[in-house]
Amino acid sequence: ELQSTLDASTQHRDDVLRKVGDSLEDWIQIVLREKAIYHTMSMCSVDVTRKVLVAQAWIPDYALSSVQTALTDANHSSLASVGTIFQQIETKESPPTHFQTNKVTSVFQGIVDAYGIGRYREVNPTVFTIVTFPFLFAVMFGDFGHGVLMLLAATYLVRNEKKLGEKPLQEIMQMMFDGRYCILLMSMFSIYTGLLYNECFSVPMNWFGTSKWTGCDAKNTSAGDQECVYGGVYAAGVDPIWHGSKTELPFLNSLKMKMSIIMGVTQMMLGIFMSLLNFLYTRDFLSIVCEFIPQVIFLGSLFGYLVILMIMKWTTPGSTADLYHVMIYMFLSPGNADCAGEGANGAAGCPENVMFWGQGGFQVFLVLIALASVPVMLFPKPLILKWRWEARQRGEGYTPLDDTLNVDGSLDDHVHGEDGFDFSETLVHQMIHTIEFVLGAVSNTASYLRLWALSLAHAQLSAVFWDRVFMASVATQNPAAMVVGFAVWAVATVGVLMLMESLSAFLHALRLHWVEYQNKFYRGDGYKFAPFSFAQVLSEEFE
Repeated sequence: ELQSTLDASTQHRDDVLRKVGDSLEDWIQIVLREKAIYHTMSMCSVDVTRKVLVAQAWIPDYALSSVQTALTDANHSSLASVGTIFQQIETKESPPTHFQTNKVTSVFQGIVDAYGIGRYREVNPTVFTIVTFPFLFAVMFGDFGHGVLMLLAATYLVRNEKKLGEKPLQEIMQMMFDGRYCILLMSMFSIYTGLLYNECFSVPMNWFGTSKWTGCDAKNTSAGDQECVYGGVYAAGVDPIWHGSKTELPFLNSLKMKMSIIMGVTQMMLGIFMSLLNFLYTRDFLSIVCEFIPQVIFLGSLFGYLVILMIMKWTTPGSTADLYHVMIYMFLSPGNADCAGEGANGAAGCPENVMFWGQGGFQVFLVLIALASVPVMLFPKPLILKWRWEARQRGEGYTPLDDTLNVDGSLDDHVHGEDGFDFSETLVHQMIHTIEFVLGAVSNTASYLRLWALSLAHAQLSAVFWDRVFMASVATQNPAAMVVGFAVWAVATVGVLMLMESLSAFLHALRLHWVEYQNKFYRGDGYKFAPFSFAQVLSEEFE
């Protein structure tokens, strides 16, 4: 009888818990929703006399009509005796930042937000990042075959996004799934750059016709030797005759090094012009004159000039100018583009460096305006801000507040502190900003050489795996060795090149955008718009 009683009690307990278990998840959701509602209502202020709640919240402009409709429907459904009053109010608080994104653009917005949430109405780097990020990745990862493999993986994630999104994934797989559209674009750009490099698993491709070089023997001579005859520009990309030749590395190194600097200077100049959009929005004409214009002059007169020389050398047949020598002697020996006095008996040491008439005098002019732009960035702005503050204190007039507004409309901290204007603090702030830009113009340009370095490393690793593993096994004429060699090559390609190298190129592209590009214009010290959402509350709780 005792055992029967215990069994009956256990059975009854199991039945009760089973019924509870069927409804437990629904109960948890109900409790979480109710707690979230009461927590939000607790942030409202209570008007005791009228017995109503007063709430202030940020609402995007496009959602105003939706909110009004929702409040009207709620009044009708709840049979409220007093209707909800909904009106806009003026405030001096800085609004939150909100961008409407879709499943394609959200991943790129997430890349920018990981650096920092932009201020309200600050120019959004994501607009250009959607294109520049996968392109710079592809410059380092450029290979037609590897791009196709990445495209297949991205296509699988995109085609099965509904099925994969319904179930929890491992952390690494979840990251790949969230960035599936970024991977898709990176693969497409990698295929494009692979076509330009004319490489497919490090094997040269002749898809755009035969080589324009004739009479070349890859074993004994190379493109550029006297035995070879140059027949013109190849149809698209790199001429495949360079692959496997003795001068392949010097040629590709020179090409990719110059290409990296051109891309870097172009993107940094784009970042400076993005800062102009911020200044124009806030009508900060003082910063346009004292920061934007001298920054463009400094970067353009030095590294913009270097880019022009590179393009001139490419478009001038037979040019052997040493551009590094030109840039060095631009400062060491101003006015002497041909290194006069470097040769024997005072003869011109490098006449090949003279690429156009008047080059020496033009380089002196560039150096002078570059040096003159540094004090313009440093001194005028703090002095003018000090003069404005003193004029206001004396009551001699009013300075438009728009000239001292931040991007979000708030007054600049170093202009109007709690104790008034602090000139020394403003000068130090401007000095740090100037030194950071001047030194950054050199270091950031050199940082873009990672495009060349990563591209070279990827190509050489791919060539080693192909030649030393797969082709070496094929040379043995042994079927078993071929199978083993192919397996090793496939594992190395997927594990090292497709995973490790792609992750490395991704991180380097991320660094180029965060440090070299966004620091020219993007402050990223705002806060994100976080609307009330039941889905967000439930997902955070279950995570």
